[in-house]
Amino acid sequence: MSRHKRVEEAIKKEVSLIIHDELKDPRIGFVTITRVELSRDLRNAKIFYSVLGKEDSCKKTKIALDSALGYIRSLVAQRINMRFATELMFCEDHSTKHSVKIQEVLNKIKETDEPK
Repeated sequence: MSRHKRVEEAIKKEVSLIIHDELKDPRIGFVTITRVELSRDLRNAKIFYSVLGKEDSCKKTKIALDSALGYIRSLVAQRINMRFATELMFCEDHSTKHSVKIQEVLNKIKETDEPK
């Protein structure tokens, strides 16, 4: 595995642990870190997450994660031994919602195509 992928996985693991174990913000819902996209120079990372719940809880979670960004960044920098602290940015991952919609459409197509 390349260094780039190892750093992505390490950031994903640490951010997930920090959110679940150390952040006590009640606005944060049930968050899952789905993937991390790291720039080639390892200085910037987009952290993709999904939230279980309604649109309101997603918005509250986004606000809470953005407000804790500096704290999360400092903890990641302490735990992952690198020359510099990687800039983090949270992005909501809509792929799970998209896959659910696709599955619903496929189920409707299957229902209409079944012989009666």
